[in-house]
Amino acid sequence: MGRAEARRAQQQRGARRAPRGRGKDKGGKQGGKPAGIRRFFTWKRIFGALFGAVLLGMAALVGLYFYVDEPDPNADALTQNNVYKLADGTVIARVGAKNRQIVPIAKIPAEVQTAFIAIENKSFYEDRGIDLKGIGRGLFNTVTGKGKAGGSTITQQYVKNFYLTQDQTATRKLKELIISLKVDQSKEKPEILAGYLNTNFYGRNAYGIQAAAQAYYGVDAEKLTLEQGAYLAAVLQAPSQYDWATAGPNGKRLVMIRFNAVLDNMVEMGKLDAAKRKDMKFQEPVKPKALPGMEGQKGYLIQAADEELKRQTGMTEGQLKAGGWEITLTVDPKKQAALEKAVQDELESKLDRKGRAVDAAVQAGASSVDPKTGAIVAMYGGTGQSEQWASNALRKDFQPGSTFKPVVLASALENKARTQDGKPITPSTLYDGTSKRPVVGSDIPFNPQNQDDEDYGDPLLTVQSATNSSVNSVYAQMIVDVKPRNVKKTALQLGMQDRDAWPEDPAMSLGTMSADTLEMAGVYATLDNHGKKVTPSIIKSAKHASREFKPVRAVGDTAISRKTADTVTKVLTGVVQDGSGRAVKSSAYEAAGKTGTTEQNKAAWFTGFTPELVTVVAMFGDEPGTHNQVSLTGTAGGGRAGGSSFPAAIWKEYTLAALAGVETGSFDLDEADMGKVQSPTASTTPSGTPSGSESSKSPSGTPTPSKTPSKTPSGTPSGTPSGTPSKTPSKTPTPTASSSKSNTPKPPRPDEEPER
Repeated sequence: MGRAEARRAQQQRGARRAPRGRGKDKGGKQGGKPAGIRRFFTWKRIFGALFGAVLLGMAALVGLYFYVDEPDPNADALTQNNVYKLADGTVIARVGAKNRQIVPIAKIPAEVQTAFIAIENKSFYEDRGIDLKGIGRGLFNTVTGKGKAGGSTITQQYVKNFYLTQDQTATRKLKELIISLKVDQSKEKPEILAGYLNTNFYGRNAYGIQAAAQAYYGVDAEKLTLEQGAYLAAVLQAPSQYDWATAGPNGKRLVMIRFNAVLDNMVEMGKLDAAKRKDMKFQEPVKPKALPGMEGQKGYLIQAADEELKRQTGMTEGQLKAGGWEITLTVDPKKQAALEKAVQDELESKLDRKGRAVDAAVQAGASSVDPKTGAIVAMYGGTGQSEQWASNALRKDFQPGSTFKPVVLASALENKARTQDGKPITPSTLYDGTSKRPVVGSDIPFNPQNQDDEDYGDPLLTVQSATNSSVNSVYAQMIVDVKPRNVKKTALQLGMQDRDAWPEDPAMSLGTMSADTLEMAGVYATLDNHGKKVTPSIIKSAKHASREFKPVRAVGDTAISRKTADTVTKVLTGVVQDGSGRAVKSSAYEAAGKTGTTEQNKAAWFTGFTPELVTVVAMFGDEPGTHNQVSLTGTAGGGRAGGSSFPAAIWKEYTLAALAGVETGSFDLDEADMGKVQSPTASTTPSGTPSGSESSKSPSGTPTPSKTPSKTPSGTPSGTPSGTPSKTPSKTPTPTASSSKSNTPKPPRPDEEPER
């Protein structure tokens, strides 16, 4: 036998001797069978378990189908009022009787019916009341963080509105599915669609399509055009956000996306001719009307309470309007009356709304907060909801202007920021106050013009003096030194909200983002409260039989250090004593504050506080009808209407009345650090940004500006729009500490006052 044959024979004998079931293959098997825990999780067993679970689920659904009966309608039978009270218990309104008129499906144009189907449930006439794909898609969106679970058919939404509650619970959702299947079997599709259209909440206190047609277009439902119906179908998803009269830029953008989707889906469904679709235009709704009994400020106060309640509980507007709430506001009736009177005395009585176009565009808003508790004690929303539906106190489409500058200073102190040559930034630090001075150290060029193109200092002045006179060039350089991203972070810590159009650039120093009066009141209340975060709240208590209200902590943890807050407050007392806020100076209280006037005088603010009260008063140029932002210049037949004019006058009259009979105190600013007073250095910084401190000739407490403008200025001048990068070439020489201006500043007249 050859060697090869011998080896083969030996291998065969070895194979026969090997024990069976021993040894592992590459898959972890012994003898070809799964080993260890894998023998319990075979594909066969997994699929078997899943199939069994599906069968059990189907059996459970079948059982529930026969167990759950179609309930009686609950809608109007369970409707209750919402009761609103002031802080002293006075009832100011009872809201809740539903504005609804049921109309038969034949009274609703067929194309309007299709508009709702196109955006809400294209398979309505084919499905069996539920859409499993839609439910799966909604669950997927929830799990992946793309929004709340959706996927409800028109039948499901009708069942939720007509038979069930708005609660977002698994039990309610399961009942909704079962009842929807039964309703689909017992009712015809047109009847279900009519119920859906007649039970939905459309906003503007309108329940049902008839009330919605009247509220938004002033016509009966049978007169609705397709374009109008498409808007009502679009607004249904988020009435408070998508109402054209109150929606912000983002809300209008979103509702237009849905409006166009309605019409495009109808084309896709073969229900609308593509050529006709191209000619269709959005039809803007009519102005909202105030509800009966909502005259004066009542409607605005309820609007603010509703917004806070929805925000804190996660309720929709429809759920809130279902009623059953007893809501007590923090509003003090005496302070509220004082604020309304101050606006009337210092603004409205001076306007000629019918005779002067600029006066017709003037809108005022105000919020007053107790800094120790965060309670909103008074609020002014406008002349009334019949004329101005949305509250001016809560509108977020205008810029806060120079009232943002203290936030820049707070960020500089909190971050221990330094100038370009390494000197610490304090209220005594020197900066160049030359108008149109290019900022140094920024990738984004910016050379803002000061008020009336005035130069301040010679050319140096302290941060205190720059704040007193609201010098744009100083704060533009300061935000570069601090870094815009750090300033934005501080602003958010203080309570401002991060919205669209908030770029991190040097122009941010001039308040180019958007904010409302309540937001800015929270920022300044946090300063007043030694850095403890204050979130203003208008709800003292809210009770409901089946819902729980958990109020936010109005006064929270530390947002910025006490040293920073006290130092900024000390600087702002200088603004009232020696700067643009002198108009509110009084022996009756100690005050700190800041004026603000935005580009082209489209808005004017005064934000001020005493140890007892923080109040923000703002004026907006809002063209009637178009709501375009327009200039306030010429208000009441005068010139520029800045923060030190009407807003400051309103603030002072209100504060004097609100604090009448109250033992007012002084600011406790033991930790304020105004910085060292030194002579300016002869040399400049490497970047051309002078630093150092004010000359010893200036008082160390609140240095005053070295000069005052010769005209009554506004905020950001129209010549160099804030937020617009400078076109100054990079070769433009930067002013230095030793450089002098070619034109000597004009001396101020005694009666003139800087105003920003």
